[in-house]
Amino acid sequence: RILTDNINMKDYIKSELAMLDRGIVATPHTREDLESFAKSNNGCCDILLMQMAMNYGYKLALENLQTELT
Repeated sequence: RILTDNINMKDYIKSELAMLDRGIVATPHTREDLESFAKSNNGCCDILLMQMAMNYGYKLALENLQTELT
């Protein structure tokens, strides 16, 4: 699907952000949340930590796009 205008892009961003909240792996709300999890797991669950970091990066990118479109 080609996103040709701001309305479609805003809807897409909104749906992607909502999807992050429903995923199997939690998306950290802040960098501090991610760092706190990393410290508390003491090297265990590295795959989970990696997925959380990817989700958080995607969330930041979507939020930046959302800001630029407003």
